[in-house]
Amino acid sequence: MCPSKVPEGEERGWIIPIGGAEEKENDRAILARFVELCGGKNADIVVIPTASKLRSTGPRYVEIFRELGVADVDVMDFDTRRDADEPGRVARIERASGVFFTGGNQLRLTTFIGGTAVAKTIRICNASGMHVAGTSAGASFLSEHMIAFGEEGPTPIAGMVRLAPGLGLTNRFVIDQHFRQRDRLGRLTAALAFNPFAIGIGLDEDTAAFIGPDNTLEVLGSGGVTVVDAAGLEFSSMAQVSEGQPVCLLGLRFHILVAGATFNLHTRQASAGRLYDPNE
Repeated sequence: MCPSKVPEGEERGWIIPIGGAEEKENDRAILARFVELCGGKNADIVVIPTASKLRSTGPRYVEIFRELGVADVDVMDFDTRRDADEPGRVARIERASGVFFTGGNQLRLTTFIGGTAVAKTIRICNASGMHVAGTSAGASFLSEHMIAFGEEGPTPIAGMVRLAPGLGLTNRFVIDQHFRQRDRLGRLTAALAFNPFAIGIGLDEDTAAFIGPDNTLEVLGSGGVTVVDAAGLEFSSMAQVSEGQPVCLLGLRFHILVAGATFNLHTRQASAGRLYDPNE
């Protein structure tokens, strides 16, 4: 699906993929900034925990957001696709200033929400200014190109990654999460071998990419963001090798960004930005 068009005179909301395991107890910088963008104490947030099978996931985030000062926050879970076409649920999302997808399994999100009225509404509302964040599986789900599952390892291997359509807020990037912790460089670069247009974003745990309306990505959190730019790809052996064999990729460009650094998804230019110590 195509990302929704930003209406004339309006500004797209922020898109905030988080690498998973974000700090929830002490320095909640990532979640606090999401709340601030959504309106602070006037924020109206819908938590969607469908990726997780744990019934405690949604209520836990509601508790956190309330502790961060949000008075209006609700859980909206989906057990069937019919749930995601209910007019009442659509109306609740339409009046929210932010939507937050929890972690779990991203295929649960595509199975229950993909192609429904709720998915369409989130895309339209984001294009009109509503902010959308997702952590772990929820982060992978945000873009049009979604890593459904794959194997670990630093070298791209034919067949090591499977892609599926995501929510479709943007088609500019493909997300992988728990990146350094789970050694996922190989599967992210393998995904880009299929579609060099997209930019690969590998998010470490407790690290987020805050992507603004101008398509500038800014890093926040205690880890790093690996940006893989395949625009200059000179050669790929993906179409020539058999499944299980390593893939040769020439011309990839890498950036390692930490808190305060930026990357423009349109110009593909990186900047050290306003670097600072997250422990200060």
